[in-house]
Amino acid sequence: MTNRKITVLGGGSFGTAIANMIASNGHPVTLWMRDEENARHCMASGENMAYLPGYKLDPRLQVSADLEAALAGAFVVFFSIPSKSFREVCQRVSPLIAAQTIVVSTVKGIEGDSFKLMSDILAEELNQPRIGVISGPNLAQEVAAQEITATVIASADQAVCQTVQNVLETAFFRVYANSDRYGVELAGALKNIYAIAAGMAAALNVGQNTMGVLITRSLAEMTRFAVHLGADPMTFLGLSGVGDLFVTCASELSRNYRIGYALGDGKSLEQAIENVGQIAEGINTTRIVKEKAEQLGINMPLASGLYDVMFKGGSLPRVLLRVMLSEQFDDVEFRVNR
Repeated sequence: MTNRKITVLGGGSFGTAIANMIASNGHPVTLWMRDEENARHCMASGENMAYLPGYKLDPRLQVSADLEAALAGAFVVFFSIPSKSFREVCQRVSPLIAAQTIVVSTVKGIEGDSFKLMSDILAEELNQPRIGVISGPNLAQEVAAQEITATVIASADQAVCQTVQNVLETAFFRVYANSDRYGVELAGALKNIYAIAAGMAAALNVGQNTMGVLITRSLAEMTRFAVHLGADPMTFLGLSGVGDLFVTCASELSRNYRIGYALGDGKSLEQAIENVGQIAEGINTTRIVKEKAEQLGINMPLASGLYDVMFKGGSLPRVLLRVMLSEQFDDVEFRVNR
């Protein structure tokens, strides 16, 4: 496995972090990015100043803007492309990826018009791929700094899980397996909504009791929505559920949290996006999920309230009041003995 080529598509912060980690593990790996000038700069300087400044790249990492060359002979391809352009990139690379290639999405988003997850798009656009999904509490800067981190590789194909574990695992990065690909991927997308709400709450300096309510009811809402769509509720007790939710609701390194903080600080949504400077998937996900929940009749007062805050000028205190007054009597909706 060591001599088989790996490709990472997407030169953002997380794509760069995992490509660098793979190179450090001794695997031949190419990081593809759209921007040819940035690719040249990364190779010359040994640093991705645009998305991961301050972290040196492994000298064995190849960075390229040549898509065909980057994918030539790749055994495993990681997709770290924003959800908005995910399908377009899949269509571009489809002729360049052989059947039965292992393809792994690291993207925590949902396609708006179709409500498709990124793994669905991989299945639709590529030729018989073997599909996996990575999700978990994985802030790119901390991965790059070699902080102790764990993630989940989700696939029904056990060999896919084992391959990705072999490629990614290091002394500081642990990879757990899960067969509930849908639940793991949906958890990663949904938690972005609540990270925005948590950032707003932090900016408003709410009490810790209030934050406790916010985070636990967020987890309940995520789980309720996902189970209605077929996910395993137990998945949400793991790294891709409560683990990722906690990190993104508590860390200033989270783009979604920073968007929320800026909103809570009185900035408009446009100003908040400009301040963060990178794509925050939670903005689009909030709109998509709110509309889907209404179609399906699923009670999601936090997501609906956050939608009102971002797009209709609502206020977070009214959102929290909506949660307190919503008709929800059970603390825990899903139990093993039910």
